[in-house]
Amino acid sequence: MSFFHSSQSKSDGTAPGEPMVWFSGMWLAIGLLMIVTLLTVIVKNGLTLFWPSKIVRIELVEGSAAAIQGASSFAGEVRKRQDKSIRDAEGHAIPELQFFVGNRDAYGFGFRYVDQADIAARTYPENFLVAERLEYGDLLGYPVALKLADGTVAVDAPDFRERLRALVDEGNQRRHEIERIEKGEIGAINRKMEALKLSLRKAELGDTLTDAFRASVEEETAALQAEYEVLAKEASSLRAEQKVARFVYRLDTGAERETAIGNLIHFYYPNEMGFFGRVGHFLAEIWNFLSEDPREANTEGGVFPAIFGTFVMTLLMSLVVVPFGVVAAIYLREYSKQGPLVRAVRIAVNNLAGVPSIVFGVFGLGFFVYFVGGGIDSLFYPERLPTPTFGTGGILWAALTLALMTVPVVIVSTEEALAAVSRGAREASLAAGASKWQTIQHIVLPASVPGVITGLVLSMARGAGEVAPLMLVGVVKLAPTLALDAQAPFVHLERKFMHLGFHIYDLGFQSPDSEAAKPMVFATTLLLIALVVVLNATAILLRERLRRKYASSAF
Repeated sequence: MSFFHSSQSKSDGTAPGEPMVWFSGMWLAIGLLMIVTLLTVIVKNGLTLFWPSKIVRIELVEGSAAAIQGASSFAGEVRKRQDKSIRDAEGHAIPELQFFVGNRDAYGFGFRYVDQADIAARTYPENFLVAERLEYGDLLGYPVALKLADGTVAVDAPDFRERLRALVDEGNQRRHEIERIEKGEIGAINRKMEALKLSLRKAELGDTLTDAFRASVEEETAALQAEYEVLAKEASSLRAEQKVARFVYRLDTGAERETAIGNLIHFYYPNEMGFFGRVGHFLAEIWNFLSEDPREANTEGGVFPAIFGTFVMTLLMSLVVVPFGVVAAIYLREYSKQGPLVRAVRIAVNNLAGVPSIVFGVFGLGFFVYFVGGGIDSLFYPERLPTPTFGTGGILWAALTLALMTVPVVIVSTEEALAAVSRGAREASLAAGASKWQTIQHIVLPASVPGVITGLVLSMARGAGEVAPLMLVGVVKLAPTLALDAQAPFVHLERKFMHLGFHIYDLGFQSPDSEAAKPMVFATTLLLIALVVVLNATAILLRERLRRKYASSAF
């Protein structure tokens, strides 16, 4: 049979197995194409959030249902082109455009769909302004005037734009000052007052409360309250200043409106920007996205708290999963007696990798949060009860839950790395008088580090993208404070946190304005992929460096 097969292969000029080579190559190409297509869609839709597109003014045909407030025209940014699900009388698809018209406070909506056939004309108006606001999304309109305490500045004044930009900058500085006072100084006073209140409660529980101690606490609290009132009055005064200067603008429907300049974050004229101006705006918007806090139910602003939370949680998970995984692998491979029990443990470890992640979340909630965290509160924070400190979701419990979920990956990878170390290296070390642990410590483990890091890379890739278990053990829609900050003790493992994966879920399924959230969903997805790639690339570079260092081993 083998002779017949060989003769047939030579006669038709085809090597044995060559069709399977082409078949496997085809599926590899399909897989790569799917990955490239996915990344292309994410990159294209994610980056369009930051690019300043031109604003087009649409003249509608008479009687169009797309008219806004009875006007025959409106201005907006084209966001999407698509065919409607219904067809005309001849069976042709009806094309329509999606426009972002902004001014949600004036229109009650931010997007408008218009049939292609309802568009009579298009123009690109000059002196058309787009401004990002703290509330109600972007403002789109024609500037009319500035109402200031010392008079009104009309739009035709030669220094109108410069004065508007200066006023917006002043408003931003004033807003940062308000945030510094309220979150910094007033926040510190509130924490001191809370600490005094807890010290009084702790003394009551310990039967050590005296009248002198109570009087001392009340005196300190009164002093802090006086400081609080001074700072609160200062913040209130700054907030009042934010509302003095007013910006008057006209919608394309003809209606004039005004808003406090302190409500504006920045503004630009998209139809007057050149290519380099658009690139500069694009880069500035990316920086704002990476460095600012979210606003407007997470549909506006940036994602810095989510980036920070994802990074810290992944780092904590890695610090926990590697020691546990390596120690377990060393025991299973080097010390345990190979038999049915060890084989059963290995089967259990492999099966753990296939358990749904939500099951680990339920375990983390029951064991880490309620049992361990509740015990910590009872022993060390009784004065805070019934308000939990560690007995509720936090970044520590999230990291431990994900470490438990990903530890099988590290165990399997480390075991394979330990088994790959050559027997000759082990025997040479033992022959030189080293003990078994010394051989493992100085010969086996260093040579196995690249394999350990491989497991770490895989665990980080899975852990950083998980969402379901985090929803039970600490992740929240908006976290006002970070887990690491300048406040003693500087590391706050009990705090809840934001996560990019949950941020994507919240935007995609819980947002009150789904259309406005779509670009942010793609941008956040692109950022999560980039963060995972950066973390994995760092680990891979470290692995390759160690691989070259121990090139004499089996690696």
